[in-house]
This record gives sequence, structure tokens and C-alpha cells, in this order.
Amino acid sequence: MNLVQFPSMPGRSATEVRATLPRAPQTIEESGLSTTFLVELVAKTMFQLGLTRLVELSSQLCLSSAVVEAVCQFMRRETLLEVTRRGQHEADVQFDLTQAGRTRAADWLARSSYVGAAPVPLEAYTERVAAQSVASQAITVQQVRAAFADLIVPERLIDLLGTAVNSGRPMLLHGPAGSGKTYLAQHLHRIVSGVIAIPHAISVHGEVIRVFDAQYHQVVALEAAPRAALDNRARPDMRWVLCERPCVISGGELTLEMLDLSFDGRAGYYEAPPHFKANNGLFIVDDLGRQVITPRELMNRWVVPMERRHDHLMLRNGAKFTIPFDMVLVFSSNLPPAQLEDAAFLRRLGHKIAIEPLLPSEYAQVFERACQAEGIAHDLKALQRLLRDYHAVWGRPLLACYPRDLLHLIASRARYLGVSAELSADLLDWAWHAYFGNEALIESAPDNGSRA
Repeated sequence: MNLVQFPSMPGRSATEVRATLPRAPQTIEESGLSTTFLVELVAKTMFQLGLTRLVELSSQLCLSSAVVEAVCQFMRRETLLEVTRRGQHEADVQFDLTQAGRTRAADWLARSSYVGAAPVPLEAYTERVAAQSVASQAITVQQVRAAFADLIVPERLIDLLGTAVNSGRPMLLHGPAGSGKTYLAQHLHRIVSGVIAIPHAISVHGEVIRVFDAQYHQVVALEAAPRAALDNRARPDMRWVLCERPCVISGGELTLEMLDLSFDGRAGYYEAPPHFKANNGLFIVDDLGRQVITPRELMNRWVVPMERRHDHLMLRNGAKFTIPFDMVLVFSSNLPPAQLEDAAFLRRLGHKIAIEPLLPSEYAQVFERACQAEGIAHDLKALQRLLRDYHAVWGRPLLACYPRDLLHLIASRARYLGVSAELSADLLDWAWHAYFGNEALIESAPDNGSRA
């Protein structure tokens, strides 16, 4: 799994999204969490991290000092902690765990070592995902063409991709390996753009599920807010993080187990699956048909999420709950649709888009840009020789990956030989045979064994 980020079209600004966040809770009830849960979280944080000051606890837990102080006062009455220092200001209050508090904190840590930001309730997460749904983005042809203006992509294909994203239905990009399916799928992030709010974690039936992942979520920097009182009611709920819409890619490593919650027995909390973390963004299942799981198994797992836009997950105690399934879902495959085993699965894919070989004029543009990227002087005669004496002779289609790969080999060979990288006949011939080996000879040979 990995995350890919690209320059995107202007969306809602971080300041605009921040203004829509709920206000920081000022009471335990407003936090949506139980007193028992917060007592355990505060005690574990104090015990493990050694934090004792009210302002430190408030910052670590992403809760207002009013909530943290209410929890601490409850713990005082239960003789779990005591006040060790009072200053002139609220932030100067300092607590310490009693011996009974330390004993209880150690027990709670043995069960769950989570000491991060306080989670948000599942209900609040569901509401937020709906409020910032990818389906709410109205994408126009002008926006899509502007987003792809610097790429060499036929307008017909751009329009198909834009329409597919606008529909909110899953799409399948199919074509030969190297035709640019994954490249195009990743660049859909340019139109699935904008700033959204993602929680550090959510709480379900008293269990913690970590959602925010720095690998998947790119945090948006905000201008420093003006200094305000510790309990400024205008502050947003800091349990939410402002991020760019994610683009998550899963390849051949995808298994059914990866689509369920992952429980860390040592840490005592859950990790959200990748499609959970891709909510409100883009999720690409690359190389469909070559995973450990078959398309039929994947369809059986996702038939409800794709149709109803929600998924069902289960905790280790058997409790089930529902999460949103809100994303632009893209499947990419080298196999033609007819070979993906399951007709029912294909019917649920709203768009099946063929990514075909380039036209000679498009291939020439890609070749010229690849020359610039490798620092090789463009040579029209060399390009014509490549098309005539190699692609045409060996029956190789004009795939988008070939110019980049061949020119990279030429540049590498030139560095090894200590000569300037240029499109000489010798270097071009060497690169072609180094890249394809005997594949071209074998694949282009007719049944009688003679070369076409």
C-alpha cells in the first residue's frame, strides 16, 4: 500500500473546512466519550508519558482543558490522583497519580497502550464523511481538461475519466501492461481534491480504532491562530486533522484479511483497513486479477459497499458496526474484462475504460518529453528509426512506458561507457534488446518460425 500525492485543482481551503468543524467539547458529555474511558486515557497518559500539567494533558489528548480538568476532578474524588501544584493561571495546575492511580493505570496499559488523541464517536465520524463526500464534488469538463492539460492524454479518454469520477460509480481501467493505467488512475487525484477533516481515531463500543495515518494522510498546514484563553469556545475540535483527500493504492499484495480491522494484541487497539483510510478520497486496486484473492472473492466482500456505500466491520468480541464507503474506487487490470471471472462483478463496475496504445503523434510527444527528462537531445530521425525498424518490425504496440524506459537505459549505458548520452544507432539498438531481450523475436515470430 502506498499514498500518492499530486498537484490538484483548487478545492475548499483549509480555513474554510476548519470553520465547519465542531467546536471543541467543553464537557465530558459533549466529547461523546464515557467518563470511564476518559479516566483510563488520562491515567495511562500520565503514567506512560509522565505528563502532569493540565495544559500538557490537554494538548496530548486534543481535548479542551475544561474536559480534562473535569476528568481529573472525578479522579481526585476517586483518589486516583492529587493536585500537587496550583498557580495563578489555569495552565499552571499540576496533578500526580496516587499509588492507587498508578496501579490502576498499569492495569489499563496492560489491556491497551493507546495514549494518543482522544477518539471521536463513530456517529460523529459518519456524519463528517457524509458532509465532505466525494459525491458532493461537481466536476465539469473544463475542470478535468485543465487538470490533465500537461499530460499527453486523448480528449476522448479524459472525458471518459471525468464522467466516471462524476458518476460516483466504481470504474475499471483495462489495457496492456505499460499502457499507463496506473499513471492515469493516480492522476485522478488532481480532480478528487480538496481539504477534508480526518479523526486521529474513532471509538466503537469502547474500543479504539486508529484512522489517521501519516503514510496516507497529508496534513495541511494552517496559519497560527491568535493566542486565546485555554478554553476558548471558538476553537475547533482538535481531535480532527485537516488533510488533503487521500489517494491510496493497493497492488497484488491485497488480501481479504487486509480489508478487515487489524487488532494489535500488544498495543490493545485496532488499525483501520486501507479502504477505511481512503474514505472521502481515491482508492486504486491495481493489477486486478493478479492478487492472492480472485475478483470473485473481492466482489463477494465488496458487493454491499459498492452498491450501498457503506461497509460492515467486526470487533474481536463479535460486535459489528457500519462505516461509510465513500470514495472514488478505481480498478486497474492488464486482463480484458471477459477474463476477470465474474460477470456479476463487472456489472457493478459503472465504467469500463480501455487504455489503448498511443497514436504515433502521441508517442512522439511522450518520446520528446522523455528525452528532456533524461537530458538527451531529441532526434527526429532516431524516433522515426525506432518506430520503423523496431516497433513496426517486431510488432510492438506504442505503449506509453516505452520511451521513458528505453531512454533511461540509453542514459545509463552512456554513463557506464563514459560517453555522452545520445540517440545513436548503437545505443538505441542496445537499449531495445536489453529491454525486450528475446521477447520481441519470440512474440512476433509466426507459427512457421520465420520472422514477419
